[in-house]
Amino acid sequence: MKAQTEEEYRPPYLMIQERGEIRARGEELWNRMDHCQLCPRECGADRLAGERGDCGADSSLEVSSYHPHHGEERPLSGSRGSGTIFLSNCSLRCVFCINAEISQGGVGSVVDIRDLAQMMLALQSMGCHNINFVSPSHYLPHILLGIHEAAARGLILPLIYNCSSWERLEVLYSLDGIVDIYLADLKYSDPEMASVYSPGAASYAEVALSAILAMQQQTGTACINDEGLATRGLMIRHLVMPNQVSGSFAFIDWVVEHLPSDTYVNLMSQYRPMYKAYEFPEIARPLKRREYEEVIQYALESGLTNLDIQGYL
Repeated sequence: MKAQTEEEYRPPYLMIQERGEIRARGEELWNRMDHCQLCPRECGADRLAGERGDCGADSSLEVSSYHPHHGEERPLSGSRGSGTIFLSNCSLRCVFCINAEISQGGVGSVVDIRDLAQMMLALQSMGCHNINFVSPSHYLPHILLGIHEAAARGLILPLIYNCSSWERLEVLYSLDGIVDIYLADLKYSDPEMASVYSPGAASYAEVALSAILAMQQQTGTACINDEGLATRGLMIRHLVMPNQVSGSFAFIDWVVEHLPSDTYVNLMSQYRPMYKAYEFPEIARPLKRREYEEVIQYALESGLTNLDIQGYL
């Protein structure tokens, strides 16, 4: 089954917006920031009083940048780019993060909800195919309120939730019917690896796998239309890392067992040691060609039919 064309697709969130439900969900999550439990760290920070949580954020919305992005997956970037909004700070805190100055250094500017809505509308005016929220979990109340504002002012693009998959199910349910495309990382299969390379995230695999199943249930398998674009569905990213740190074979086994064989899976080859990675011998070097090819071959032999393969084959 193919996705509808851009002209044909009417995002489901427009119907929810008409009922006033997006705003209600955003306000409910906003109130939870007084003892924050939006992410699996459940740090309890009073963000409404100005306290910064383990994610590095208080109740202020901080945005690093926004622009048409041509480096996302082809069904998202298309010819006019994905309308990407890079949000500051992050709850996962990976030691190898390529954008650590944003995710952990907090680089960005404080904006309000109306500013966020205007960014979405500006990206739509630029011709972007979608609106793409990067590292959104800790700002979900702001995002929902911004979507409410933007939809009331004419936003009609599909919405992408571009996340680490370390998401609380209770919070993820608030996105049902609002998010069109889940672009979900699956970083680790092993709790021990997760706790070393994303400190404090030993629960990552258990939490992320449950979250991905919920994303699949909400949006279904990604379909690509005749224009080569995705308008709805689940898309999974998996960064293949040196020395099987990310547990690629176990990840593939899980996808085969729990998701359709045509699930969109981007097996990413671009790992390079960044940020604090040189402090950890197992990940202090680039990925080897052989390591990536072994994962690709395993995925093909396992029966996955919708692989995004980078560079080598």
